[in-house]
Amino acid sequence: MKIYVIEDDHAVIDILEDLIEQQNLGSICGDSGGKEPDEQSVLSARPDIVLIDFLMPKKDGIQIVQSLKLLGCGAKFVMISQVSDKTLIGKAYHAGVDFFISKPINAIEVKSVIRAVTNQIQNERTIASIRSLFGENIPTDVRKEDAFLKRAKLAMNQLGMSGEKGCIDILKICEYMHDNKLSIYHVNFGQICTSLSAAPQSMEQRIRRAIAKGMRNLAQLGIEDYMNETFVEYSGSLFSFEEVKAEMDYIRRKQKRGGKVSVKGFIGGLLILSEQDEFSL
Repeated sequence: MKIYVIEDDHAVIDILEDLIEQQNLGSICGDSGGKEPDEQSVLSARPDIVLIDFLMPKKDGIQIVQSLKLLGCGAKFVMISQVSDKTLIGKAYHAGVDFFISKPINAIEVKSVIRAVTNQIQNERTIASIRSLFGENIPTDVRKEDAFLKRAKLAMNQLGMSGEKGCIDILKICEYMHDNKLSIYHVNFGQICTSLSAAPQSMEQRIRRAIAKGMRNLAQLGIEDYMNETFVEYSGSLFSFEEVKAEMDYIRRKQKRGGKVSVKGFIGGLLILSEQDEFSL
């Protein structure tokens, strides 16, 4: 994968480029040189993935993403940010950002996110190839109806949370969001629960407990083996890596509180993972 880095801090550019090359995550096709990017240079580089800082000197990262997309850039955008404001995050997703990487830069999170984006691109290209052969009418034996939910179930099973009652509720929401082509970040979660359950508050509580169980299990995996495949894959895609680390420190009694779970963040990540593999399972 060809990766372009847009960042106003030379040190961060160096860290990201070294990490990408050392971990064989892709090839660097250009960077902004610590300043606002020349948009034509980005387009000319034809990147598959653009890593972009949220806080830039003139335009912010969201504005740059919107501008590049209007110019025809078809890359996947990964935003590098310390921002936790839900409104800004929702705005970024709406603009076309696919994933987030938190600052300060963490090697495991970068590796996990870039691999997830790479898988998404590869799956989209596979689907495009299938469609080029069959047109828009993909045969039913290729388009497996349960593939979407299989991936979600696999992830929850790997996290050791599939025995929780809330997992059934999570699958219901994933199916509802997928069927209606909705983004979890652009809807009221309470209203979705009301639509799907006669006891929406109980449904929300079950979901939160199930996700908390998954985070605890993931944190424990990280303590036992920092490079465990499940830990690497999900610590940055289904959870905030910072919160997983907080949970690890809590388990090791290094701090008084554990990590906080984000229901929307978990379900949003699960939807992305499931959509990536919908045609490959």
